Amino acid sequence: MLNSKINDAINAQINAELWSAYLYLSMSMDASAKGLKGVANWFAVQFREEQDHARIFMNYINSRGGKVVLTPIAEVQTEWASPLEMFKQTKQHEEKVTALINDLYALAASENDYATMNMLKWFIDEQVEEEENATDMIDAFDKVESNKFGLYMIDKELATRQYSVPAPLSTQE
Repeated sequence: MLNSKINDAINAQINAELWSAYLYLSMSMDASAKGLKGVANWFAVQFREEQDHARIFMNYINSRGGKVVLTPIAEVQTEWASPLEMFKQTKQHEEKVTALINDLYALAASENDYATMNMLKWFIDEQVEEEENATDMIDAFDKVESNKFGLYMIDKELATRQYSVPAPLSTQE
């Protein structure tokens, strides 16, 4: 059974994950409107991943006898000057999410909630990957910022990104 501190903190994280999904959907729509199909695809995949992160947390609360409480999602930005700007914001945002996950882990440790600490290990590893992906995209777009052919090539490459179900959900689909 989850204690109320952990339950409340995970519910807050669910909202943060859904806000992340909403942000990435907005980035996808902005890129699509600008004809950047690959960038739009990259963020559409990211949107689905963030939704799945929320689902993992929801499933966890339910499995531990807690209660999921969904709250309103705050408004997100709807337009960016360039893909480089999008990915810089993505990196900053993922760093904030990493801090939230770390805070959740610290709370679970302080509450001696070993099951929650174990569940959060997957998210800690995932955040390393999320920050690395954003950094790689910043590096790529920084190199081609004024090169239209380079932008075209990166956009084509990003169009090949495919969604994969996160491991904690793979047995549920």
